[in-house]
Amino acid sequence: MALTAITREVNTAIGSSELTFLPRVKIDTDVALQQHQHYQSVLSSLGCEIVVVPTEPGLADSVFIEDTAIVLDEIAVLCRPGAESRQPEVAGVKEVLQKYRTIASIQPPGTLDGGDVLRIGKAVYAGLSTRSNQSGIEQLRGIVADYGYSVHAVETAKCLHLKSAVSEVAPGMLLINSDWISRSAFGDCELIDIDTKEAHAANALLVGRNVIYPSSFPRTMDKLVKRGINVTPVGLSELQKAEGAATCCSLIFTTQ
Repeated sequence: MALTAITREVNTAIGSSELTFLPRVKIDTDVALQQHQHYQSVLSSLGCEIVVVPTEPGLADSVFIEDTAIVLDEIAVLCRPGAESRQPEVAGVKEVLQKYRTIASIQPPGTLDGGDVLRIGKAVYAGLSTRSNQSGIEQLRGIVADYGYSVHAVETAKCLHLKSAVSEVAPGMLLINSDWISRSAFGDCELIDIDTKEAHAANALLVGRNVIYPSSFPRTMDKLVKRGINVTPVGLSELQKAEGAATCCSLIFTTQ
């Protein structure tokens, strides 16, 4: 089995990206490009084949490709992003993704962002957020049920996406901001709390047995290292200004 990572380059319009919980500050596009290129290089070093979806003019948020699709072993579900300006991003991703998976799609009035979906084995946690609604989650439940997945809705209120508050850092082990999400939602999973001084530190990208993690959260990173987790730090400061994070910039899945 091989790993494929689909990415999309930083769009020159990223300075006008959608924001919900962060104030707008100037993004250095050149630095954002460099950081994203390093992110891709790290993915490659961890064994991923990088497949790049061409960006298109005006798609300010399109580097955050995670929100356009959910890729499971058996099927890919094209999302319908909750921000209307982001819905045109899906077509370009579909064109590439259909080479690897059978495709299903979330339909109106459903909205669903991939950043709101966390898969732990056959359990899928879906954030009921400002971007993903009940219809989108119910549609996802209907699509994946035939493949043995259960979908559990989790309310979010203080952050953009579910994975802003919780992400997987090892099999069955989650990194969590307990101020932003209920710990009780995640059953038997082992939970690691972020450092309380790093509110945005709960998003980490697990690739095989390694975790790609923002270098801007050293206290929480130290917690992960002390738990024996292999951490590869990456600079994401400019992408974070656009409400991005480690999981946002790729779609990673296995291929034969």
